[in-house]
Amino acid sequence: MEKLIVVEGPQGTGKTTLANYLRENLAGSNLYRLSGQKDKTMTGKLASSKMYHSLNKYLKEMESIPMDMIFDRTFFSEQAYACCGYKEYSFTDVYQELLKDFASLKYDIYIIVLYLENSDLYLERLKRDHHSYQAFSKDNSLDQQNKYLELAHEIKEKYPHVHVVELAMDDFTVSYQKINELFGIN
Repeated sequence: MEKLIVVEGPQGTGKTTLANYLRENLAGSNLYRLSGQKDKTMTGKLASSKMYHSLNKYLKEMESIPMDMIFDRTFFSEQAYACCGYKEYSFTDVYQELLKDFASLKYDIYIIVLYLENSDLYLERLKRDHHSYQAFSKDNSLDQQNKYLELAHEIKEKYPHVHVVELAMDDFTVSYQKINELFGIN
């Protein structure tokens, strides 16, 4: 069964770095980088719903293609951001539908949730010049981190066949070793 890997986590944890690493080290994989909707109103919710339902349909169509797929963010981010109050709406109803469909896909599914054990690292990592949807700050990243970890725990309980990996990204070398072990990368 092909792998479907989703890398999620707050700003400054190293999602892009890890997604690129996976793409470079998993032969025959494709990397998709999603950014979500800037629109924080109900119109944005409708657009996000349509986009992510279409994504699930695409994934369903791709089930028979022998290719691993790696995603740098998906609808989990939309849920985390809405729960943190960055949106004018709740996304939970749509998120639950999307998650149910996603978990039923015929892939070996991995959701890798990144976090930092040393929250002061956010200060260092968030100094970079970034044109971002949500303002970078240590507090925002910690709020997001807590929400992503909460979502990870919920997925583990509800969908035990989905591999949920909580990965500290304080030290990239250590994190890569864990990823190498998980996916048999030499």
